Amino acid sequence: MPAYDFLKSSYSNEERECVEVATNHPHHIAIRDSKRTDGPTLHVTPTAWTAFLATLHVPH
Repeated sequence: MPAYDFLKSSYSNEERECVEVATNHPHHIAIRDSKRTDGPTLHVTPTAWTAFLATLHVPH
């Protein structure tokens, strides 16, 4: 498995659970819980991630 450089959401803080996303691999987007960085990681294709963001109306 490639090394991922996870970035925590700027909306994340001590009171909210949030996600970290790694987009540094050309074939996979990795997503994990920011409070459980040693927990499971979800892997999706860049196409699926772009479609997901489009449904949220989040700039990417």
